[in-house]
Amino acid sequence: MTVSTCPIATIETSLDQVWQLLADTASYALWWDAQTCSIAPPGLAHPGQKIYAQSSAFGKRWEVHIIVNSVDATKHQIDLTTELPLGITVHNHIACSALNPTQCRVAFG
Repeated sequence: MTVSTCPIATIETSLDQVWQLLADTASYALWWDAQTCSIAPPGLAHPGQKIYAQSSAFGKRWEVHIIVNSVDATKHQIDLTTELPLGITVHNHIACSALNPTQCRVAFG
């Protein structure tokens, strides 16, 4: 079964600040509900990069693996494949757009 959603949020900060958080895979632990364990190879997000993390729920630690599929810095878009426990795979497309100098919209689908 396939489920498709696309939550959208308006963020009260500049597009550049949001993009810096998305482009720097080492900063992911600041905004997601997981602890980043390793990034191979380290550095800014780029195709083929793998992120290994763990999340906690129900008194257990769960492995989370992410592969960066594509990054388009000019369009402020990143595509990831997230492999979660229980055989769940999520294809994430994150797109950011400026609304004005101090607000941007982030779509996650």
